Amino acid sequence: MQTATSKLTSKYQATIPKPVRKALHLQAGDAVAFDIQDNSIQLRKAQPIDFAFAKGIEATLTEWATAEDEQAYNDL
Repeated sequence: MQTATSKLTSKYQATIPKPVRKALHLQAGDAVAFDIQDNSIQLRKAQPIDFAFAKGIEATLTEWATAEDEQAYNDL
């Protein structure tokens, strides 16, 4: 097993290491998906179904959709 690491910036951004980009065939502009289960996260190249799912549930995710919420969380 190969391990690659990356450091978070002050804006919680990280560079995807070259071995990971190569393994996933990632190019600039590609989207990635994070599959979360218990204490484990799996990173993978996003597929069209990921976007369709997100679009499908978008209307139900209005709990924090006020202008005040946008202002409070816009730097995350």
